Amino acid sequence: MTVQIKRVYETPDPLDGYRVLVDRLWPRGLSKEHADVDLWLKDVAPSPDLRTWWDHDPDRMEQFATRYRDELELNPAVAQLREVIAAHPVVSLLYGAHDPTVNHARILLAWVER
Repeated sequence: MTVQIKRVYETPDPLDGYRVLVDRLWPRGLSKEHADVDLWLKDVAPSPDLRTWWDHDPDRMEQFATRYRDELELNPAVAQLREVIAAHPVVSLLYGAHDPTVNHARILLAWVER
């Protein structure tokens, strides 16, 4: 099984496998038809309060990662994500952030891989 992350604005590729949007908000300017999302699992994203506090600030990334991992420990949506991963040979976790390193999907990927 392979789990990877990909920016949702990138062109869908057959090698993406099962495409799961892991953002709480639908990406701006992207129609649902063009996104080619198989599942929108918004509840696995950071809570609204944590997302607002973080505001994609690179200086807060380490503290954000700790807080997000703490949320994931108690998040029932993680079980659904694990079921999806177990059911598909390739899963792409899709995110909308501009920065490929400053985004929650990287933390989520590391979380499910452990």
